[in-house]
Amino acid sequence: MKVKNLIYALLIICIGGFITYRIVSNKKKNDESKNFGDKDKPTTVTGIIVKTATFDNNLSLSGSIEANEQIEIHSEVSGIVEGIYFTEGSFVNKGQVLFKVNDIELKAQLRQAVTKEGLAGENERRAKLLLQKEAISQEEFDVANADYASMKAQKQLIRAQIAKTAVKAPFSGKIGLRSISPGTYITPTVLVAKLVNTGKLKITFSVPEKYASQIKSGSTIDFSVSGSDKVYNAKIYAIEPEVEVATRTLKIRAIADNIDGKLFPGTFADVKLPLNTIKDAIVVPSEAIVPVQSGKKVYVANMGKAKEVMVDATTRTDSSILILSGLKAGDTLITSGVMSLKNEASIKVKVKK
Repeated sequence: MKVKNLIYALLIICIGGFITYRIVSNKKKNDESKNFGDKDKPTTVTGIIVKTATFDNNLSLSGSIEANEQIEIHSEVSGIVEGIYFTEGSFVNKGQVLFKVNDIELKAQLRQAVTKEGLAGENERRAKLLLQKEAISQEEFDVANADYASMKAQKQLIRAQIAKTAVKAPFSGKIGLRSISPGTYITPTVLVAKLVNTGKLKITFSVPEKYASQIKSGSTIDFSVSGSDKVYNAKIYAIEPEVEVATRTLKIRAIADNIDGKLFPGTFADVKLPLNTIKDAIVVPSEAIVPVQSGKKVYVANMGKAKEVMVDATTRTDSSILILSGLKAGDTLITSGVMSLKNEASIKVKVKK
């Protein structure tokens, strides 16, 4: 009797264990089936309806600011500096005497040359009279005449050297720091100071060759410099006649007024060059673009699926990019979560207005 009861108990335990196993197994399958269903759940993304607009195509470039005119001041003659007539860092006018080299020796040479010229002139006059009386030959007269011409040329040469002892400003501008003092023995190799015309400044920059045909002389550009929020204007006045082979760029130069004097030669400029205005352009947010090895792509919504589309993108601004091909007006462009999206993925789009 006891053995029979024990058998019944074991049967009941086995049946209960089997029921419990089936319940747990069915629950696990249900959970897996539920999770599998979650994979097909659409991903919520945001998007916009692509529209056309007028696009002012501006090219951002780096340039350098240069003085309109800039030279190094040197003396053409050697000698002792007897006077300096400019203040460092001041404005000087065209024709103003900057410094003077002692010319005592040259003036003495000039007096000597004047005396010799007078004597040669008198000899030439006498020779002419004697030639008329046939007292001397034509050759003797020619020698006297040549001596007189030589003395006149010598006098003019010395006067030119004396004029060079007074060094004048070739144009108006600001003069820099001087490297000489009164009493300095100066030679033509000594740099005295630099003279810079900062009333107008040149902005030199280069554009890629594909934009070369769009650049026109007389066009206006905007530029700014580091440390200032002010935007300046300049006018293109010169274009290099050929593209640089090494860089495949075209060099351009513009000129700007430096009215407030806050622009300095040698600084960098952030240039914005206006190109052609594009009507009915398609401009999309930069975050919608996905860089790939073969170019750039975007995702558009198509029947509840994300569709991968390759695009030809060009000029970029701070927050948007111009699309030349691949998109059309009316497309629903996905702008969020694009880096994790895959082609034909199920999506639910919230359209921004």
